[in-house]
Formats: sequence, structure tokens, C-alpha cells
Amino acid sequence: MRPMLATSGTRVPTDPGWAHEVKWDGMRALVDVSGARERRTPRLTTRTERDVTVAFPELGVVDGALAGRDLLLDGEVVAMVEGRPSFAGLADRFHVTDARRAARLAAAAPTTYLAFDLLRLDGEDLIGRPWAERRRMLDDIAATALDDGGWPRLSVPPVYDDGEVLHTATAAQGLEGVVSKRVTSPYRPGRRSEEWLKFPHRPTRSYVVGGWRPEKDGRGLGAVLVGEPSTAGLVYRGRVGSGLAGAAGRRLLDLLLPLTTHEVPFATEVPPTDGDVATWVRPEVVVDIASLGLTGGGRLRQPSHQRVRPDLTPDDVMGA
Repeated sequence: MRPMLATSGTRVPTDPGWAHEVKWDGMRALVDVSGARERRTPRLTTRTERDVTVAFPELGVVDGALAGRDLLLDGEVVAMVEGRPSFAGLADRFHVTDARRAARLAAAAPTTYLAFDLLRLDGEDLIGRPWAERRRMLDDIAATALDDGGWPRLSVPPVYDDGEVLHTATAAQGLEGVVSKRVTSPYRPGRRSEEWLKFPHRPTRSYVVGGWRPEKDGRGLGAVLVGEPSTAGLVYRGRVGSGLAGAAGRRLLDLLLPLTTHEVPFATEVPPTDGDVATWVRPEVVVDIASLGLTGGGRLRQPSHQRVRPDLTPDDVMGA
């Protein structure tokens, strides 16, 4: 199953038919706890349905009262850096498949699973029930887990009635933003719905890398050429050089070099000033770019690279 997705909103709803949550800067994941009635490891899958259970051993085994339950949770794997959630803190964790290395990383910087929805309970599919009902059931499950310590790295963040106040508070605290959910909404797997609205504080969107340019000295990564997937192909959105200094640029270049191709991946024109010395790559790597929106010509204004998104594919970006 793929998780339900939120649509970008323009104004935080104020009527009582909506509830509001903190938007966490983490990795979206479904957690499946099922099988025999015994102490066991939850199974984690990303929004692209990739199994990442081995990569996060600190999320532990389910024990105590929860060991006999059958659960499917939706939430985020979050790494805390200096008291705040940091996606960068997860950068080395996504593709770890060696259990010993995963254990070392977990011991050095453990993550927490922040659950915000309950999709199955003891064999019963809950996705057709209203969000408010699913949330009450999730709170009951969380209370059980906390009472007996059966899942120490599980947390269920609070829900708020006043979305405007939450939006102001999260901005002041340097958090990612707010997600508002219609309390009557069913869960719609794999769909982007206007029943869930997101209000990030940073004007950041995900784009697909189609090429890169070297630094002036020709040795490192100077800029990436990014595009927006569409039904007609990859629409060119511009060149991004800011945010690629140091380790961030080296890690991204390591991802791009194996994808080198002679074919231009963009369906729209790339200006010669951007593409004259570019190395083209297969459009597989997704990155988050902060900008001031698009110019009249459809190019990003003052773009800055924020992070690689190994949890997303180009198909996930379309229509985001």
C-alpha cells in the first residue's frame, strides 16, 4: 500500500471540521505489525513501497501488550538534530541493507517513529472510517504502548484544533509546517487529496535532476539542471548551483555519475547557456529545491538545493 498524500493549501482552514498536525521533516513510512502472537519486528515500507526494515533497527521489536496486536500505521521516521527534526539526519540511512552497519548508525543517532494514522487493527481494515475515528483508536493504541513500554521508539504527536495558532507556532520554532485534515475524511491510499492540506513554511518543492554542470575549475559539481515531470515529459525548470558546496555536492555527484547518458532527458528546450557544458543523466534522482517560485518564462527564481530525496521517484513528484 502507498500512503495518502496531502495537497498544497493556500490558507489554513479555520472551521471545526478540520484538525491540524505538525508537518514533520522526516521520511514517510507505513509500519506493519502482524504475524504470530509473539515479540516481533515491525515491517517498514517507504511511500514507494520499498522495505527499509533493516535500515532502522532502533524502531525495535513490539513487546508487551502490543505484541499480540495486528496493526498498520502511517507516520514518519524522524531524526532529531539539536532538538529539531532533520531530514539530513536520515541521509545515510535509506539504503542501508547491512544489519551490522544499521545497528551502528542506530546507536549513534537513533530515530523515532511518529505515527499519525491507524489503517488496520486486529485484522479489520479501517481506511473507510472517518479520520476522527481512526485517530481515537490510534490514541488508545499509543496509550497501551506507553503504559507498558512495549514499543519505546513509537510516539503519537498531538492534534490541534486551532490551525492558525499552530502555523504561527511552528514557524517560530523552526519546524516544517502544518498539515490540516478534514475530520470526516476516509483514508485514500496512494492518492493526493484535498481532504488533507499541507502548509510548509519553506517554499520548497521536489524536482528531478536531468543533468549537471562542473565547477569552473572542472573538478566538482557546480550546478544541477532540474525539471518537473509532466505527461508530456520532463519540463525544464532551470539551473541550481546554490547549496551544492562541500559534502552535499559530492554526495549528489556520486549519485549522478552512474546515470550518465548521451540523450537529453528534457522535453522542453534547455538554453545553451545552461546546457552547453552539461552532462546529461537519466532522470531518476529527486531533489528538494527552495525558490521564490517561477519566472514568467517558467524558470525557478533564486533556487537553492536543499536535499536529495531517496524516498521519492519521479512518478511521486508528478502533480505534487
